[in-house]
Amino acid sequence: MSGHQRELTMRFLAEPSDVNYGGKVHGGIVMKWIDQAGYAAAVGWSGRYSVTVAVGGIRFVAPIRISDLVTIQTTLVYTGTSSMHFAVDVRARNPMSDDAGRLCTHCVIVYVALDDAGKPVQVPSWVPISEEDTRLSEYATKVMALSKDIEKTVARYRATDAHAS
Repeated sequence: MSGHQRELTMRFLAEPSDVNYGGKVHGGIVMKWIDQAGYAAAVGWSGRYSVTVAVGGIRFVAPIRISDLVTIQTTLVYTGTSSMHFAVDVRARNPMSDDAGRLCTHCVIVYVALDDAGKPVQVPSWVPISEEDTRLSEYATKVMALSKDIEKTVARYRATDAHAS
């Protein structure tokens, strides 16, 4: 049933194959986990196959160590016609301690639901209810607008490089 799963949480242990030479989890591995959790959340909301179209505002705040218990929390914070924006927090903690863990990574990830022909399809709309919902929705749209500004800047540089060649 679509339109009911606004939040999704995944938990697992960071494995030896996830770490880099410094003994911390690779940023690329963290991004893979974010994409997997985001996909599950997008399908849970839309009830449709969904694809990643953008990741914005990604911040690596603290390292994840081998054997840490990793929690990835996704929360739907905005819907367009066919798009779904999720705020994602990645937390980690030593599973042998009672601490609440530490925020390691945060971002906004956007998915588009597709029909069987691979064309965007309408998703159930979500409307902010609380002040926190409204704040998160505004935050998501600002992060993605910033990403669009970056894309425009890159396009201008590419055009300049093409003329210089």
